[in-house]
Amino acid sequence: MANSDSKTTKDHTTIKKWSEERDGKPAVVESTSNSSEGGGLLRINFPGYAEDNLKNISWEEFFRIFDENDLQFLYQEETKDGEKSRFFKFVDKN
Repeated sequence: MANSDSKTTKDHTTIKKWSEERDGKPAVVESTSNSSEGGGLLRINFPGYAEDNLKNISWEEFFRIFDENDLQFLYQEETKDGEKSRFFKFVDKN
């Protein structure tokens, strides 16, 4: 049975493990990043699936932005046909 249901988490270890299992790297949308303050719209940068204008950042910076914005990570382990899913999004906690 495929585990295609979405889950949400704030757990840094879970998010990092999920991303790295799919070769994802922490990133921000470059046009939204503020070099003096850091921050920006978070993304996971997947090789071959990347959006334009992504800037890779460290996991430390990624989780600082994640926590400061009180976000949750909504993700899917597998697609309906049992493949590893890359589906995720960041959602407000409230």
